[in-house]
Amino acid sequence: MLTAALLELVPDRKAFIDKMNSLGLRGVEVSVQRAEEMGISGSRISVKVGGEEEQSLDVHEHDRHHEHDHHHEHDHHHEHDHHHEHGHGHHHSHTSMKEIEDIVAGLAVPERVREDVIAVYKLIAEAESHAHSRPVSEIHFHEVGTMDALADVTGVCLLMDMISPDKVCASAVHVGSGHVRCAHGVLPVPAPATAHILKDVPIYGGSIEGELCTPTGAALLKHFVSSFGEMPQMRTKAVGIGLGRKSFPRLNAVRAFLGEEDGVTDSVAELVCDLDDMSAEDLAFAAQELMDIGALEVFSVPACMKKGRAGTVLTVLCKPEDRRRMAELIFLHTSTIGIRERICQRYVLERQEETVELEGRSIRVKRSFGYGVSRTKAEYEDVAAAAREMGLSVQQVRELIGRLDKEN
Repeated sequence: MLTAALLELVPDRKAFIDKMNSLGLRGVEVSVQRAEEMGISGSRISVKVGGEEEQSLDVHEHDRHHEHDHHHEHDHHHEHDHHHEHGHGHHHSHTSMKEIEDIVAGLAVPERVREDVIAVYKLIAEAESHAHSRPVSEIHFHEVGTMDALADVTGVCLLMDMISPDKVCASAVHVGSGHVRCAHGVLPVPAPATAHILKDVPIYGGSIEGELCTPTGAALLKHFVSSFGEMPQMRTKAVGIGLGRKSFPRLNAVRAFLGEEDGVTDSVAELVCDLDDMSAEDLAFAAQELMDIGALEVFSVPACMKKGRAGTVLTVLCKPEDRRRMAELIFLHTSTIGIRERICQRYVLERQEETVELEGRSIRVKRSFGYGVSRTKAEYEDVAAAAREMGLSVQQVRELIGRLDKEN
């Protein structure tokens, strides 16, 4: 579904399909079809290995297909310590992580794509290792499933290389609910490996019964996505819809949007607490500790607390994914017993840092631009050091830097 959605963002879809079928994956045939679900048109990718396409059945679906005497894999990445017979009488061998690396090394793709594929597989192998309490070296993948999954992972990585986005954002991940049947038996949704991969990623369940996110999809999201949350402000250039094969009460699809940000926006977590029994020294220590572990901003303002006491309102801005750790440190370093939280959208200028040479001295200069404005500011510590050495005022040094900037 990810492959199909991303494929709709590129102009030459046939070239991609031809490329996938010439990768060198044994027995793999990739095709794309136009399809419609709930009146919505999109693309559906088919990956066949030896002429057959693997299926993914949830428990309630498996029960409706009870005439089959074999188990279906809920995904293609399960650790096994033995060989087993498939219900159709085919003997499946297994592929180690080392063999996966050897296969990927021989793929006819750019080196960057190979690196992405291996990185995604390592996330899956580490998750399976954690789920089964086995070393990664003992994690194996079904041979047929390996070829199918390699095509899935390579397809997404190849498309991401073709699109080359500057930034990738995703919504919170709907993992589904209920149970899924795999080689180890009936497991809850999300499957253990999926849950491990999606640590620190916002997820949710709901009324849809079935597995909506597999370890493969989870690993691809974890590898490529830089932030999860609401859709950023953007000017959309293309929309891709990748349709799944299962039928749910809601549209079973993945949508991908390609666009340009009008300036830069992102999300920040704002943590606020009230303090009326801390000294200025202790508060300064707490603020420094929070900044040292990655807070974006820490500031305080005086306030009149209950019973007329003079107090302080402490505010900490941080990345949404860091808010739990920040809250723990606020409780550790301050006397508060409660913290208020909210997620804010903010507008920020794009920033770059450069170095200019002023009479043999390196001065760091920060440039900010966007929303129709452009600003330049020299790093104060560098300016102050140059002023002392040159016997000039800070303002004079800034003026010299400004002249250099205009000349360049």
